[in-house]
Amino acid sequence: MKTMMVLPTYNEAENLPKLAEAIFALPDVEISLLVVDDNSPDGTGALAEELAEKYPGKVFVMHREGKKGLASAYIEGFGQALQMDTEAVGMMDSDFSHEPKRLPAMVDALENADLVIGSRYVEGGGVDEDWPLWRKGLSAFGNFYARTILGLNVRDATTGYRIWRKEKLKTFPLERVLSSGYVFLVELVYLATKLGYRIVEVPIYFPDRKWGKSKMNFRIQAEAAFRVWQVRMAHRDVHS
Repeated sequence: MKTMMVLPTYNEAENLPKLAEAIFALPDVEISLLVVDDNSPDGTGALAEELAEKYPGKVFVMHREGKKGLASAYIEGFGQALQMDTEAVGMMDSDFSHEPKRLPAMVDALENADLVIGSRYVEGGGVDEDWPLWRKGLSAFGNFYARTILGLNVRDATTGYRIWRKEKLKTFPLERVLSSGYVFLVELVYLATKLGYRIVEVPIYFPDRKWGKSKMNFRIQAEAAFRVWQVRMAHRDVHS
């Protein structure tokens, strides 16, 4: 299945060329990349253009004027990807915390799903063994919290490793999405669940990023947990 992965970037110059090389080396998958760069000071946008020349027809670049957030990067990226020649549209981080080698299994799973989630919390999945206990606990609790408050039958609602069928994403009410931070990822799953989408979780291992500095911290995750309640209230009227 022809798949376009949307990659929001901000200061990912160390990671992006390595990631593109790893993805394009995967066997038996047809994957292209749409890099959405928020005018990274480290030159990520220029590197993305070089990759577009190196991999013609496989790498596309969207330049934005400044750092506008994860949600708007994905929403704008989805809008462009939906106009392009692809059968599926995916989401992933650019820092190797989402391992490219899991992409073939996720693409295969989309044959019987509308949305495939790369999940750390199903059998066979996991997180970096070197994570401190507080980080493991916070991640696990965040998912338990979101599942409980929103009534989700999804083990990993906070992961950003996902692939959507293009025809389903076309009808997804992106205009209703309110979140601008990481709770955006939870909100997408909640709306997909309420709309009756077939959701399949594929196990992934979530390592720490290999290069660069993580943008996640306790404050961001705590804010996301608070905003789960806002997501529930905002979409009470949505039904399949």
